[in-house]
Amino acid sequence: MAIDTAHFLLTRFNLPSTGPESLIRASPEWLLNRVELFRHYTIPSVLAQDAGDCAWIIYFDPESPDWLKSQIAADAAAGIYTPIFTESVDRAALLAELRTHAPGASRRLITTNLDNDDGLASDFIQRIQSSDPGSGRHAIYLADGLIKSGTEVFARTDKHNAFCSVAEDWDEAVTCWSEWHNLLADRMPAIVVRGAPAWLQVIHGANVSNRVRGTLASPAPHVARYAGLLDDVRTPARADLVMERLVRVPARATRETARAMGKFIVMKAAGKEGLDRLKLRLASRRRTA
Repeated sequence: MAIDTAHFLLTRFNLPSTGPESLIRASPEWLLNRVELFRHYTIPSVLAQDAGDCAWIIYFDPESPDWLKSQIAADAAAGIYTPIFTESVDRAALLAELRTHAPGASRRLITTNLDNDDGLASDFIQRIQSSDPGSGRHAIYLADGLIKSGTEVFARTDKHNAFCSVAEDWDEAVTCWSEWHNLLADRMPAIVVRGAPAWLQVIHGANVSNRVRGTLASPAPHVARYAGLLDDVRTPARADLVMERLVRVPARATRETARAMGKFIVMKAAGKEGLDRLKLRLASRRRTA
């Protein structure tokens, strides 16, 4: 990374929310489960980055329970991340905070979204930084990643995924949180980098949007780059791969096509707010089922 560039990982942990996850986040079980995932997947993968100077800022609810605040204080004392307790984060407050922690001589800013239940390959930060063209504002996506569900892992290509980054000059900076991750490419030029899997999404019971996608894969080629995150993934048998190719992949493709069409119709008719309202209703039904 150029010495005049500041790079930040940004994580919303448990900020008060009115969106589709608000009902789920209101549950104490959600927080306990999320902390477990965060400590098992997210923290180890950030600590295992093999190159690149990058700071990590995490936003927490000021009303977080004392047991969580104790863990946060220990993590901060160890220099793992910088915690910020706030009820909301607007662009001005975010940029002011980034300025506080940025090197004084930095001209460029890179911000990368990292959800609190996901993981990174060990070369993720280095690949983002090396993809910055050094001028102008660009979204950057490492398109290839893995999705873990139970003891299976799936190879997935998503050109506009949630592990999005924005590289830009500090002047008039907007950051990776200025738009939904899948819409950043509509707001600015986008650099889509293909290659080895760079990220790991974990499917679990509290997911609102994530689900199994991609193609069943062997973990063997990826274990070394994922800091122990794939140690419990089994190598699929030949019969599993046949079933995957002939049955599971076509079935998932049919469901994804239907979902994409439904989402497109809702977005056209009601916009982002309408889509959020629909997700909120679906989350409410799942909670009361």
